Amino acid sequence: MNDLEPTGELLVVDGKGTVRMEDLYRTDIDNLWAAITSPHRVARWLGSVKGDLRVGGLVHMSLVSGWDGPARIDTCDPPHHLSLTNNPGAADETRMVATLTREGPLTRLRIEEAGFPLDATPFHGSGWQAHVEDLRAHLEGRPASDWETRWKALTPGYQEIARTRLLT
Repeated sequence: MNDLEPTGELLVVDGKGTVRMEDLYRTDIDNLWAAITSPHRVARWLGSVKGDLRVGGLVHMSLVSGWDGPARIDTCDPPHHLSLTNNPGAADETRMVATLTREGPLTRLRIEEAGFPLDATPFHGSGWQAHVEDLRAHLEGRPASDWETRWKALTPGYQEIARTRLLT
């Protein structure tokens, strides 16, 4: 596999675009859960999260991708399941779900975000791939990539997926 190959899936659910990323990490489930839920650790690979960190609470997220806005914590079942609604109540509302599963000494993480306009979905696919690559770097003690450069490099592959499988 070359380093520009898309690793995520682009899907259509209820007429909207969905991005799905899934990978296996060489860490235990509690460490991976902390990496995706502890604000000081999330800041190392995704961006800043501040606010009411409990189910039903609203947080403000400022991501390295440039997205900046509110999110509501819908469910939190440590260390297995987290779901958020981004821009709750707005026309561009999306729902993000993270599911963690222990597989021996490894942990599988599946992230799905749904609710994108179909033509915007490939850009979110490349964005999520860049984010989860930065999560892996964080877990391995390496610095995050230049997110924008990586996103731009990955986008053509996701546009091709959309052209051949999503927008036809």
